[in-house]
Amino acid sequence: MHAEEVELRALMLAGLDGDASAHVALLKRLSTRLRAYFKNQLRRIGRGPMEAEDLTQETLIAIHTRRHMYDRTQLFTPWVQAIARYRLTDYLRRTKTSVRDMSIEEVQDTLSEEEPVGTDTRLDLQALLTRLPVKMRRAIELVKLRGLTTNEAAAASGMSPSAVKVSVHRGVKALAVLVKRKGSAHEDR
Repeated sequence: MHAEEVELRALMLAGLDGDASAHVALLKRLSTRLRAYFKNQLRRIGRGPMEAEDLTQETLIAIHTRRHMYDRTQLFTPWVQAIARYRLTDYLRRTKTSVRDMSIEEVQDTLSEEEPVGTDTRLDLQALLTRLPVKMRRAIELVKLRGLTTNEAAAASGMSPSAVKVSVHRGVKALAVLVKRKGSAHEDR
């Protein structure tokens, strides 16, 4: 078993057992690897670091919110890689990127090595989500972050399926505006 797998799995298990500092350490280590993975994959289809950062944050949130679903008897990194691949595939589908733009082998690459210090361009997705109306935020969390279907999200939220669709659509548009504003603010500095 690879040493990194052992370390990451130990952090995950400690976090599941209530060690908050281990959980934070795990997410920090994963964020660097995920960011490099998404940047590498998206660079191949001409997409930039903002999309990679969004996918990194979405994946970290998915790992955090689904940590109770991790099977302690299984390897940890394949579980993380599956979540990352799902997020990437979902992004490609949402943005209607053609499969011709990225080969299956490229999508299935494993997480790459750490990126150099100083290239961290974090956007706090959670902070952005808190700026949305509750209805939009809840719909995005259920559909985009937790991966529920529209009908499942409707049942969980008490909204109609069409209201969930509208809230997700409007919420994602609002997030895009917020991200663009935040990116512009960083460029002005």
